[in-house]
Formats: sequence, structure tokens, C-alpha cells
Amino acid sequence: MSDFSLKQSGVRWLWLAVVIFVADIAIKLFVMDNMGYGWANRVEVLPFFNFLYVHNYGAAFSFLSDQAGWQRWFFTAIAFVVTAMLTYWMSKLPAKEKWNNIAYAMIIGGAIGNVFDRIVHGFVIDYLDFFWGSYHWPAFNLADSTICIGAAMIILDGFRKKEQETA
Repeated sequence: MSDFSLKQSGVRWLWLAVVIFVADIAIKLFVMDNMGYGWANRVEVLPFFNFLYVHNYGAAFSFLSDQAGWQRWFFTAIAFVVTAMLTYWMSKLPAKEKWNNIAYAMIIGGAIGNVFDRIVHGFVIDYLDFFWGSYHWPAFNLADSTICIGAAMIILDGFRKKEQETA
């Protein structure tokens, strides 16, 4: 990584984080305003997918949701640190390195979307429920999805670079 002007750096890709944040919050506001809370009020969209409105007091996929409340501030702090770190890395990458910049922007947008929920509501709003038979994957949202996709892109990039080095 080397120094670039901000115009030439990966921070140019932060617009994607803003789009993800706005879309995530808009969907969550729609869900809160138009759906009843809880599993009993879910709407079956497909034979394996429901749309619903639930609160998640933990992290992605309800991790640590059964704790006493400390996790709200713990996950908020982690999100701020990760956002700062990824933004710094983006400032050191050239804008033309699209893959990594898009991955970082996706993680930042999702992290900020969930942090907004934690600060404003005290929980994260989840609305996507995928299931097979009676097994339901933990409910999640757009922010969780973009964080996971961004992380998967970073992992794939690591494999891609390893293959290039051995070739």
C-alpha cells in the first residue's frame, strides 16, 4: 500500500457504503412501520423464505443475543474500530483496486447500518428468514448480508493472490 491523493484512493468507493447504509435503514423502517413484531406475523414469500420483523440483541445471526446487554456496546465498539481500520486501508489503496475496495465498502456499510440500530433502538432489526423444513437459519438483514459478502470477497482475494504467487 502506498500514498495516493484521496481522489485516487479507495475512499472513492465509500459511496457504496452509503448506499448500503441507506438501503438497510429504509428497509428496516419499512419493516417496523408495516409489519407486526414476531414470528407469528411472518409473511411467507417462498416455500423456503419468510419476511418478518424481529429484534436481535446480539451480533450477526443472533450471536450472544442471550447476554445481559453488554454486547450492545461491545459490538458497537468493534464496528467503529473495523470501520476506521477499513477506511484507513481504503485510503492507502488505489481506487482501481475495485475488488478490495468494494469488499471493504460492503463491510463498512453493513457495520454502520447495524451500529445505527444498536445506538437508536438498543437492538438490530432483522427481517430475512430462510428455512428448510422446520429448520430456520437465524434471521438476518441486508447489513448482515453485505458484511458476510464483503468478508467472503476478502477471503477469496487471499486465495486468488496465493494462486498467483505459486504460478
